[in-house]
Amino acid sequence: MFCDGCGAAVQPGQAFCSKCGKQIVGPVSLMQPRPGRVQEHVRLLGLLWLAFSALNTIGSVILYVVANTLLVHLRRPGLESGPPAFLTPLLSTVAILLLAKAACGFIAGWGLLQREHWARVVVLVLAFISLFTNIPFGTALGIYTMWVLLPAESEHEYEALVETRAA
Repeated sequence: MFCDGCGAAVQPGQAFCSKCGKQIVGPVSLMQPRPGRVQEHVRLLGLLWLAFSALNTIGSVILYVVANTLLVHLRRPGLESGPPAFLTPLLSTVAILLLAKAACGFIAGWGLLQREHWARVVVLVLAFISLFTNIPFGTALGIYTMWVLLPAESEHEYEALVETRAA
């Protein structure tokens, strides 16, 4: 038998839940315990990181193509009003860094879906980076990731999910 407030196991005749303190009134329902926050959200979080990394990949490829085609053609020897010479290597470097971040996001999203031990830490690092670099979508995904995976009880619950996958 389980508490209808938090899902904790309750003994017959018990007046209050030992976990949440809710008063047990009437018959105790026979239901499965509610899954924790990590268990409910980790699959969605993995899929969101894969989708977000796909968008970063598309953006980095477009930025690299623009930097190495359009800007190069705008800076012809006969034209006086072209883009500065440092812009092409700068945008190319930013595109490569964005592509590296997208690759890390793909790996981390896959790790979350596979319940890998290392994936939680990698996703939290990427979430912190995304808070400031990809406004507004990266900020929203970073906040959601931290809400799901950052608390101490989330760490214990994620470790339990990893152990059940390994068993």
